[in-house]
Amino acid sequence: MQQHHHTIAVATKGAGLYDISREVAAMLSKSNLQDGLLTLLVQHTSASLVIQENADPDVQYDLQQFFTRLVSRDQSLYRHTMEGPDDMPAHIRSALTQTSLSIPFEGGRLLLGTWQGIYLFEHRDAPHHRRIAAHVFGD
Repeated sequence: MQQHHHTIAVATKGAGLYDISREVAAMLSKSNLQDGLLTLLVQHTSASLVIQENADPDVQYDLQQFFTRLVSRDQSLYRHTMEGPDDMPAHIRSALTQTSLSIPFEGGRLLLGTWQGIYLFEHRDAPHHRRIAAHVFGD
């Protein structure tokens, strides 16, 4: 068994879903491992990772709109308000989704479904530089 570590950098332009599937697949390819497990961890508390449909962009739009309705920006609801009206809602959205993913791979390819992609889900309004720690373990 071998393991490799890598960091994937993502520059966001504000809230939304950013497809990182190609970057993840390229990183896996460089590891030269064929079978094993990939773990991803977003190293921030106001962004998350999701596996979601990658064929119809309406899915990403609808997810963003749903979370906008689900988590209020009313600052009177929160004690943590020093970083702006989008900060505490971003933390809540991150808590409701996932900050890490584990994805098996076989034959050097991620075992994602036909319409699945890996996304960084940015929950803040302003652009950010996000880091995702990747750990690949296998043969």
